[in-house]
Amino acid sequence: MADLMIPRKAERGHDFLALGALVTRLNPGVVPFAEASAYNLVVSGGEFNVAANLSNCFGMDTALASAMVNNPIGRRIDHSVRWMGVKPYYRHFETDGVRGPNMAIVWSDEGHGVRAPVVFYNRSNEAAARLGPGSFDWKEIIGVKGAPRTRWFHSGGIFAALSDSTAQLIIEGAKAAKEAGAVVSFDLNYRAKLWAVAAAEAGLSAAAAEEKAARTLREIAKYVDVLVGNEEDLQKGLGLPGPDLVSKGKLDPSTFFGMIDIVVKDFPNVKAVATTLREVHSTNHHSWGAVLWLDGKTYTSPVAELNVYDRVGGGDGFAGGLFYGLLSGKSPEESLRLGWAHGALLTTTPGDTTMTGLDQVEAFAKGGSARIQR
Repeated sequence: MADLMIPRKAERGHDFLALGALVTRLNPGVVPFAEASAYNLVVSGGEFNVAANLSNCFGMDTALASAMVNNPIGRRIDHSVRWMGVKPYYRHFETDGVRGPNMAIVWSDEGHGVRAPVVFYNRSNEAAARLGPGSFDWKEIIGVKGAPRTRWFHSGGIFAALSDSTAQLIIEGAKAAKEAGAVVSFDLNYRAKLWAVAAAEAGLSAAAAEEKAARTLREIAKYVDVLVGNEEDLQKGLGLPGPDLVSKGKLDPSTFFGMIDIVVKDFPNVKAVATTLREVHSTNHHSWGAVLWLDGKTYTSPVAELNVYDRVGGGDGFAGGLFYGLLSGKSPEESLRLGWAHGALLTTTPGDTTMTGLDQVEAFAKGGSARIQR
């Protein structure tokens, strides 16, 4: 197994390129949906969130390849993409103003105390699901063999679940990135609900949907250098055998590290695997940790007790901080702590993307406290 090698940044190139769907998240705060009369709109998307975090907090040059509908909602979304400093590469779609295609909506409240957050979707006729091979000029965006214009290519399992063509597009992009010499990362983000709906439309059973998800994600994983995902993602997303998921504490890293040999045996191309560890005591009180396996060695973060304001996006916050550390040449321990710290801080603010400065992340990563800053 070769070590993780990250190319230098090319002139007029990108540190990081994400491929995924953009969505609007409608959030009524702590008010239950059935009683809510007002919603806050934030722009989100698992892949976009990482690019936005890397740009806005960590000052990296990032880009996003995605679908864009030419209507006022699309313009609102594009405004947020550019506001976060992310360069867009869009495949544009015209809408009929009635049936679409549409920019997807994620409905997600914050819950409170013993009342858990609730998430559901409206992804009907989503423009991003129409993306497929040939949608983007990867040579222009990523570069050519031996001359990468993008240092790091990233996508995820939610985007892969939207359609057969989006999964094939991820593979096409990953192949182009590998050919150019860029790092490829993938957040498994296994969402049974999304895979089940797509399978049902094809007349498949729930069991067949799970098999299809594993088959699809395993094909993508063949091209991946850095995997992000917890034990459930590894088992269900990649169809790997593993221990009982509830047999040990949520903060015990031994179960996660115990699966690495299985992952590497099936995917010797994988050089790093990382995930967050979260023990949910209540909606607003979490114990938070993170782990990293990199080039055959294991690393574990401290555990922090979080007073959570909004948990959505914490995992993407972790990925952004971790990737920043690795892209910046920091040690594995420091990279892990930066991801752990940034993910923790992201849960203290509303929305799915960062509102935190690099100085705050670095201070928390080094053991800083919540004492007032004067």
